[in-house]
Amino acid sequence: MIMTLLMLAVGLVLLTAGAESLVRGASNIATRLGIPSLIVGLTIVAFGTSAPEMAVSVAAAWSDQADIALGNVVGSNIFNVLFILGLSALVVPLAIGSQLIRVDVPLMIGASILVLLFALDGHIGRIDGAILFAGIILYTGFQIRQGLRERTSAADRADAGDTSLSSTHWWIDPLWVLGGLVILVIGSRLLVTSAVSIAQALGVSELVIGLTIVAAGTSLPELATSVVASIRGERDIAVGNVVGSNVFNLLAVLGLASLVSPSGIAVAQQALQFDIPVMIAVAVACLPIFVTGREIARWEGGLFFAYYLAYTAYVVMAAMHHTALDLYGTAMLWFVLPLTGITLAVLFARHHVNGRRKANGG
Repeated sequence: MIMTLLMLAVGLVLLTAGAESLVRGASNIATRLGIPSLIVGLTIVAFGTSAPEMAVSVAAAWSDQADIALGNVVGSNIFNVLFILGLSALVVPLAIGSQLIRVDVPLMIGASILVLLFALDGHIGRIDGAILFAGIILYTGFQIRQGLRERTSAADRADAGDTSLSSTHWWIDPLWVLGGLVILVIGSRLLVTSAVSIAQALGVSELVIGLTIVAAGTSLPELATSVVASIRGERDIAVGNVVGSNVFNLLAVLGLASLVSPSGIAVAQQALQFDIPVMIAVAVACLPIFVTGREIARWEGGLFFAYYLAYTAYVVMAAMHHTALDLYGTAMLWFVLPLTGITLAVLFARHHVNGRRKANGG
């Protein structure tokens, strides 16, 4: 047990160091190339920090551990939005780019719904996986094209601006990124291995392990990266990392896991009836919050963070068959969720009315 706890501590230290290295290298690359930091966050940083999810889910699928493979993706997406965005926004309000509202968040919602449709028969097969994986190829191509277009349109401004980065030691920044990714993967592996050992000793099911400990463990690179990016003022990277990671998890991680699994990914009824719908609801909740302002305010971050604690409490209580589970679920379903829905609807309506007034010159 002492060795397991030591592995846990070392994993956390490596995650923090890797996140700092990754953010530094990625932000410098964006500056040198004239590529918007949002695009870097949606691609290089997001895909890189999702490498642990890819490794864990593919390995689990290959070993026919479908609950861990699926639970890791679903739990990570819930963790990314509620916990990481919530905590990052509590550190500093997060900027929201127009591309996130127009393209990336709707795509995250659409991919979440597509996974649900594929899972309705209780199985995500190889054809489903191929369709999902084709989606990440198209998405990556779009982001590269968008980044090149932004780079071209900003070329004159870059030529006139500060070029001190572009002329000195350009090769160092890719090393920062590569080194950060390697450290993140090693740290995640140490943390997940130790956490799963502790959970298995407590007799917790594989689905619950996947949804909570494994999902949180593999998402710690995203957590460390987004929080560090927020502190360093790279708010586009902080948000783009989360949204891009969720898209990557759904399309690339789950797609490849379904392709390599000997029998596809079996979907447990609990995941189909509760966890996947929660993942979709979390993705949908981003849209009104993102649309109603150019930043995620601290109170909205606090709301996300509180919902993750509530979701985790429900999963743990369900695993323990706690006697208060029915009362807790009823309170969430008939009081907390409708109240939040009404709040978001009011914010969205107020934003729409204010937008029309400005358009009419009022």
